[in-house]
Amino acid sequence: MNLDDLPIRDDLKGRKPYGAPQIDVPVRLNTNENPYPPSKALVDDLAEEVRRSAAELNRYPDRDATELRARLADYLGHDLTPDRLWAANGSNEVLQQILQAFGGPGRTAIGFEPSYAMHPMISTGTATEWIGGVREADFSLDPDKAVAAVEEHRPAIVFLTSPNNPTGTALPLETIEAVANATDGMVVVDEAYAEFARTGTPSALTLLPSHPRLIVTRTMSKAFAMAGTRLGYLAAHPAVVEALLLVRLPYHLSTLTQTAALVALRHRRELLGTVDALRQERDATVEWLRGKGLEVADSDANFVLFGRFPDRRAVWEKLLANGVLIREVGPPEWLRVSIGTGEEMAAFRAAMEEVL
Repeated sequence: MNLDDLPIRDDLKGRKPYGAPQIDVPVRLNTNENPYPPSKALVDDLAEEVRRSAAELNRYPDRDATELRARLADYLGHDLTPDRLWAANGSNEVLQQILQAFGGPGRTAIGFEPSYAMHPMISTGTATEWIGGVREADFSLDPDKAVAAVEEHRPAIVFLTSPNNPTGTALPLETIEAVANATDGMVVVDEAYAEFARTGTPSALTLLPSHPRLIVTRTMSKAFAMAGTRLGYLAAHPAVVEALLLVRLPYHLSTLTQTAALVALRHRRELLGTVDALRQERDATVEWLRGKGLEVADSDANFVLFGRFPDRRAVWEKLLANGVLIREVGPPEWLRVSIGTGEEMAAFRAAMEEVL
């Protein structure tokens, strides 16, 4: 028996699962992770907290992650309170819960592509019809066109990604507000890479008080360098959090996950201390690639989209042969490289010299 023999839903037939290639190479720059591992002090603190938590692993975890939500509210600021925060297993589960609560059969979601591939995939998984809007040639989002698309389709959920993945471009608050004013549905601003944005780039968190149907999602997988923890979260109106309680699985966030996230927040000065270095490396990478005559999208994230290559697969394979793994993702003729350590980016440049 194979997959085609199973009675899966018609809208899932022929689809492929999400996932970047997992290949053991010297330099992995394909999944937008923070390349700097936690310090010994953080690891020791985490080990001690896990030891304490382990004494009660026979009990279910705090079902509502009360302490964690309070600490996340403190971190985000903007006068947020714990009842405006929600957390789950990575931002993808957060997005899934949003779609379970506000999407579903007979409802639609819209996003502006190229953008995060999991938005349409999770929409499909929750039986929510996906509508793919379009970006401009430079990957920006024209606010008038976005508003027109929202008014035409009247979606239940609008996805805006800032900074956008895989292009790295951030959205002006005016664009987000224009879209929010144009819909009676929910507007989700995916800010997974917000901490990497260039100085002066505002967060959609500032719009929450005046837009009760706005949701801002974040993650600890990127700037916090805690991808293995799988902790995503959102900020929204308390009523939105109440809606998500209707669809979350009981005790969805394990004791150990909550413990690791709390330790990370306690060490956030250290973890976020690498952000400036990664920003500088990103900007230097953009400049270097442009100096080689390549097109490069402006980036506010910890990755860079560059091209154009008539045969991007061949370029990807040549880099891989030189021990450097990047991502073949996004629009045709473009490739994406995550920003690594100085040594890793030197290896990337050396490999690109071979390719070019």
